[in-house]
Amino acid sequence: MALIDIKVPDIGDFDEVTVIEILVKPGDIVKADQSLLTVESDKASMEIPSSHGGVVKELRVKLDDKVKQGSIVLVLEAEADAPAVAPVASAPTAPVAQAAAVAAPVAVASAPASPAAPVAAATPAQTMPAHEPTAATGQLPHASPSVRKFAREIGVPLAEVKGSGLKGRITQDDVQGFAKSVMAGDVRTQAQAVKAPVGSGGDGAALGLIPWPKVDFAKFGPIERKEMSRIKKISGANLLRNAIMIPAVTNHDDADITDLEAFRVSTNKENEKSGVKVTMLAFLIKACVAALKKYPEFNSSLDGDAIVYKNYWHIGFAADTPNGLMVPVIRDADQKGVLQLSQEMGELAKKARDGKLGSAEMTGATFTISSLGGIGGKYFMPIINAPEVAIMGVSKSTMEPVWDGKQFVPRLMLPLSLTWDHRVIDGAAAARFNAYLGQILGDFRRVLL
Repeated sequence: MALIDIKVPDIGDFDEVTVIEILVKPGDIVKADQSLLTVESDKASMEIPSSHGGVVKELRVKLDDKVKQGSIVLVLEAEADAPAVAPVASAPTAPVAQAAAVAAPVAVASAPASPAAPVAAATPAQTMPAHEPTAATGQLPHASPSVRKFAREIGVPLAEVKGSGLKGRITQDDVQGFAKSVMAGDVRTQAQAVKAPVGSGGDGAALGLIPWPKVDFAKFGPIERKEMSRIKKISGANLLRNAIMIPAVTNHDDADITDLEAFRVSTNKENEKSGVKVTMLAFLIKACVAALKKYPEFNSSLDGDAIVYKNYWHIGFAADTPNGLMVPVIRDADQKGVLQLSQEMGELAKKARDGKLGSAEMTGATFTISSLGGIGGKYFMPIINAPEVAIMGVSKSTMEPVWDGKQFVPRLMLPLSLTWDHRVIDGAAAARFNAYLGQILGDFRRVLL
């Protein structure tokens, strides 16, 4: 046995990188070429592998440490006669966009998914079958913690990724290749626009547009430059793709929620000891499910020339987090009451703020609600969260004078903004959907019908 210093190998053009994840601890047995930690620059992340097999004796780094080529990361008690492996960092990868970020929604998406920074050359992605987000294999995918984290951040279901590593191990390249193939399967001519950095406006040449303006902002006055968070980069790429590729139309309406708000307030007083606070969003989810059942085209997705109608109702909702917008998903919302929905929303929103949402908790939505009610505004145009075909934007309710046939009376009105995919839905159906939703919110007993 011999003690060996494991050092950071050649990491390319980066002077210093930050340790964002440590995958081993003292006493762990590692194999040659096994990933030890993940480092990140301002543009990409990569894994640092072990050059030898053996037992970890001492860690020389901690989270958020800055390291560079040649820095010692740990001391390893190497196995006798264990052959050394030329240490090469895993190919730097910038998380790619995923089909799950919303204008308010989403993110992600982490774009989904996560950053749309330029991606270093990787092994060609294998040809993938059509993506089916609800497919489940029942087997735990073979992947390192860092790869799981990477996949989770960009919304890629590992169960659907084929590993190219030893014994089918899933690598970051596999995850990245899967995400690319899903994106390419939508409209291949837009692939470059999706891959390009969010701030660049995409590959304008592919769309016949003039180049994105390059400006030296500092010559006009003082500036401060801050890199976008990973989630914002992902969301930006998804928003760009969805805004370009979906022929979207938005209907604006108002719903009278005077009686519903009074019921919500009284419900919270009655259940004060339970600790569960009922929000208007919980009622909106139940109302939207009823409308989706009456107008099933809003609960569908495009698959080539076919429309897939889903007989389940999973509702995504926008959660504002310190790192950007995320979209947790409440599954089987049709089977849950308002109290259960409120409790589950609170739990998911907290996990989103804490950065602990799993990919399964951000995928599979059939319809999304983006609510700005706690902030303000009147109307807005939310961007559809592909592969969904519609999204409901909700603004802040206001007391307004409404004519009842004899006089103007004060009523609490809720602004609704329904954005829909014109390839699947027409204007008449959208108007009926909003009208029916307004009727339910005006008299919530209609959900029982």
